[in-house]
Amino acid sequence: MNTAESFAELPVTPKPPLRRFHQARWDEPIIFELSTPGRRGLAVPEPGAPPVELPESVRRAEPPGLPELSQQLVLRHYLRLSQENLGADLNIDVGQGTCTMKYSPKVNDSFAAAVAELHPLQHEDTVQGVLEIYWRLEQMLAEISGMARVSLQPGSGSAAIYANIAMIRAYHAANGEGPGSGARDQVITTMFSHPSNAACAKTAGYEVITLMPDADGLPDIEALRAAVGPRTAALMITNPEDTGIFNPRIQEFVDLVHQAGGLACYDQANANGILGITRARDAGFDLCHFNLHKTFSTPHACGGPAAGACGVSAELAPFLPGPVVTSDGAAYRLETPPRSVGKIRPFLGVTPNIVRAYAWIMALGADGLRQVAETAALNNNYLMHKVLQIRGASAPWGRRRIEQVRYSWQELSEETGVHSEEIGVRAADFGVHYWTSHHPYVVPEPFTLEPTESYSREDLDEYAAILAQVAEEARRDPEFVKGAPYNQSIHKIDPTPLDDPKAWAPTWRAYVRKHRP
Repeated sequence: MNTAESFAELPVTPKPPLRRFHQARWDEPIIFELSTPGRRGLAVPEPGAPPVELPESVRRAEPPGLPELSQQLVLRHYLRLSQENLGADLNIDVGQGTCTMKYSPKVNDSFAAAVAELHPLQHEDTVQGVLEIYWRLEQMLAEISGMARVSLQPGSGSAAIYANIAMIRAYHAANGEGPGSGARDQVITTMFSHPSNAACAKTAGYEVITLMPDADGLPDIEALRAAVGPRTAALMITNPEDTGIFNPRIQEFVDLVHQAGGLACYDQANANGILGITRARDAGFDLCHFNLHKTFSTPHACGGPAAGACGVSAELAPFLPGPVVTSDGAAYRLETPPRSVGKIRPFLGVTPNIVRAYAWIMALGADGLRQVAETAALNNNYLMHKVLQIRGASAPWGRRRIEQVRYSWQELSEETGVHSEEIGVRAADFGVHYWTSHHPYVVPEPFTLEPTESYSREDLDEYAAILAQVAEEARRDPEFVKGAPYNQSIHKIDPTPLDDPKAWAPTWRAYVRKHRP
């Protein structure tokens, strides 16, 4: 039974009226341009203790060129910028596919604030409560993944992937198959796995082999058979992949890699649709990682701060990045595993997000985590049913998905000349947005939606109605859609400088030097 048929008995809901939307627009300069010499937001008293004598090599020749503003101006500046954003707290944010944008309970921010003033160099005897949270979260994630040990040391999902590839490299080196003659120097991944897997493997010096999808949209298992061999270090794979398709033969993939002497690494950055249903270790994986800022509701926060978690089998536990937290029943201690690959970030981990993830799991419990997965999958397939009713939209491979879908506007684009990126920009005029996909666009004219468990049926109906409205506009007046946005804080920008490294200015000083001589 296909997805459309499975929802055929649903009562037809009237198309919701589209709300009027107009983004706030402030002609807001960069904070450095608001600076006035001598202004202060806080009068800092002179230090009572004598100044610390720093080595000459680390002293500044002159004070840092920081902006000088009053508290009121700082507040106005950042509130204005916040009003020029779309975000999960403002709109139906189902369109950031692969990123699992979900509601983050505000009470968890209070818990995180309670640890905000801890210093990372405090003695462990003074932070026993926080270490207990780390230890308990490590145990929870080990149970959720089926792994033996977990490290919360990585500061992001990509850092956790890099930690995994570092452990893979160290493991093979310990077995005499490291760099040099007879090395295991190849990593296999798939086209629809998260690109950070290939990027981290390449950064670590591996040759990357990418498996393309077969006629069913699954990674081609015959291509895997041809790829594995004595040079195989690991398979790094996402499942379900970024198409939303779950690979039911995943254990066969793992077994093939193990037979060749390689390791299998499960990218579970988006585990939102499989919590309590399937586990990495149960499929034979040796390593996995989670993005706590996706599945476990520690907010993306405009791209950071993130938090990653690495889980490994008992055989790989000695290689975990450290420190990890141990307990003897009386106290919690920091310990670096004996063959650790070292730190992936400074200090211990992203403590505020560790606290948020711990609070989220504790509030839900085991049954609640499974309900998250079931609701996310239901929401996703309901939204898929609605989107596929829009003329011009399709979902390649036409099968049920787990927590997200990579759709295609190919039919609409061929009819109207309007591209997926332009439809997404026009959708922002209604207060929502969507993401297309990673390049290259294997799915033509893609858009990737992931509704999660946070959204109601009414939310999903409204989101689908917005896409239907934009599709109608594209047929009626393609140039109108191409001219969007109309209700946003900005309009069209010239993308040319984005492709010219000489024009990039990552700091204010670089901007002034390059563009305001």
